[in-house]
Amino acid sequence: MTATPVGSRRSALPSRLPLASRLDTARVMGSVVAPILARGVIIRRPGMLEVAQRLDADRRAVGLLQRLHDRYGPGPLRLRIPGRAMVVLLAPQHVQRVLAQSPVPFSPATKEKRAALAHFQPHGVLISSGRARTERRRFNERALDTPHAVHRGADPVAKVHEEVCDLLVRVGPDALTWDAFTVTWWRAVRRVVLGDGARDDERLSDDLTRLRAAANWAFLHPRRRRLRRRFERRLVRHLERAEPGSLAGVMAGTPTTGRTRPEQQVPQWLFAFDAGSWATFRALALLATHPEELARARAEIAGRDLSRPQDLPFLRACVQESLRLWPTTPAVLRETTEPTRWEGGPMPSGTSVLTYAPFFHRNDALPYADRFTPDLWLEPRSTQDWPLIPFSAGPAECPGRNLVLHVASTVLAVLLADRDVTLDDPARVRGRAGDGERLPGTLSPFGLMFRLPRLSPGA
Repeated sequence: MTATPVGSRRSALPSRLPLASRLDTARVMGSVVAPILARGVIIRRPGMLEVAQRLDADRRAVGLLQRLHDRYGPGPLRLRIPGRAMVVLLAPQHVQRVLAQSPVPFSPATKEKRAALAHFQPHGVLISSGRARTERRRFNERALDTPHAVHRGADPVAKVHEEVCDLLVRVGPDALTWDAFTVTWWRAVRRVVLGDGARDDERLSDDLTRLRAAANWAFLHPRRRRLRRRFERRLVRHLERAEPGSLAGVMAGTPTTGRTRPEQQVPQWLFAFDAGSWATFRALALLATHPEELARARAEIAGRDLSRPQDLPFLRACVQESLRLWPTTPAVLRETTEPTRWEGGPMPSGTSVLTYAPFFHRNDALPYADRFTPDLWLEPRSTQDWPLIPFSAGPAECPGRNLVLHVASTVLAVLLADRDVTLDDPARVRGRAGDGERLPGTLSPFGLMFRLPRLSPGA
């Protein structure tokens, strides 16, 4: 499905990229960048996300960028930031170019990202470059079985099925809260990634959470080296067991080199599953408030043995759609490694390139911008389509995309298999009165609460 770029090009190409005024730069920093930082880049701050939802912060930011596009043209738009060359992308074709031409000349290893992720994975693929990045990326793709919807080496489904069934026994028809859900989610994730022996190792997850909280401050927080050493020791002990049926077991048989640093890739996998929990809980909220789509989900899982590995395309599409509506990575950053040429003029090496995903996911040019439309993800998409990038795209696309979607869709399937689902406060998802079918621009998963009574026989 395609859409035409917003607005129209200027008839005469300028010799330099358009430059935002000081006031418009301040608006971008205040309405786009500051809310992302306030909510937490590496780990979310629930209180700040609730504030952002009340203010509908992402919708405001999308509106601002649409006005800047009308004022300055398709860009890229330079911002007046002292000591830092930075542009924001305003045209779909520019997003496609930047993501397709990563990591050179548009590197994912930006200064800001290196400063943040070095707190807990200094040799992770996301902040690597050159030959080290090539070898680490290859390792990640092989261990995570990137191309396939159902992982061929590990068997996460049986573990996920057991944990969610246990959750349903514990909560019964009563309230399913975020806290109860995430306890189960992390038990399942630790088993999928590290094996059954890690199921109850909450200290491992807690230590990673503390390291990520420090990473939110990037340059401004001192490194917690003692905590990181303790986390790494616990992680390596789990990896050394190489339990069959876990990613740790797959890793043991995956070729490495001296540059790979396999144990340094695992924190990113755990980090990615954190975002997967938000997407899954939001997808459950979407299904609870959209009866037709809920019926389609039930039809997909009817009669299936959910303890066996299998693809669930419609439920996968629901998770992807929750990520389109509320991206867990709203700011996709790249940094130029060499000078580049654009229609509007040159861009120097070392320029930070910001793609604000909600601007493209929820743009007024799209007829489905503010509606729950899972069918978007059931149709073939090409690199020339309008950029919907919940997992980024191109050579630097998240290598764990399919694994996360597999786990998330399995969780939803087990929750819905013989349970009804209602949302305690559906207005949180349906938006404000008078908005019609427009879903809110910002949705915190932390305040969602569900009721899960058993379905009556034959329902």
